[in-house]
Amino acid sequence: MNKINVLLVDDHRMLLAGLQMLLASLPALTVVGTATTAAEAYAAVARLQPDVVLLDLNLPDQSGVVVCRQLLATYPALKIIILTTTHEKSYVTRLTQEGAAGYLLKNAPPDELIEAILRVHAGRRYFSDEVQELLLQPDRAADPAPLLTRREKEVLALLAEGLTSQAVANKLFLSVLTIETHRRNLLTKFAVSNTAALIRQAAHYQLL
Repeated sequence: MNKINVLLVDDHRMLLAGLQMLLASLPALTVVGTATTAAEAYAAVARLQPDVVLLDLNLPDQSGVVVCRQLLATYPALKIIILTTTHEKSYVTRLTQEGAAGYLLKNAPPDELIEAILRVHAGRRYFSDEVQELLLQPDRAADPAPLLTRREKEVLALLAEGLTSQAVANKLFLSVLTIETHRRNLLTKFAVSNTAALIRQAAHYQLL
């Protein structure tokens, strides 16, 4: 029986080390690599061709929602399990729509994580009991998404791809000052204080 090749993607190195130790003890699994950023994840998947990716949502350079979407667009047979602390129905629903095969919270017991890997590799989906209960909850009336201009949407999408203000300016043929103005306006509209929080909120409203 061929081993299941697993790639770990998380920006917390201690968690990566713990997951490596846990999975290394299992004869059916092999951790082929780790990544701490979206950029590293793309390169690692291309180089290592894993069967399963354990993916955190909160990466420093790009939203995990975007990473999931782009990886599956390039590698449709790849199985992605979201392993995160983010416990919101909107994220679970969104990641399911993007094609994630599983969704677990980081407080899941080791046996459940292993079961999830085995199940998604076999072609099924896996959601922890806690996540399934979340999906069964009735939708609450949500605040409407902020209204964005066409240019703000363009800037937001490029920031979510991990581009700097200078890179966004170059791509849109605008000045860095103009991009920074758009970025500040976006922060204000989403009531957040930094780009990482902006991207999380945009993903929450399904704007990415």
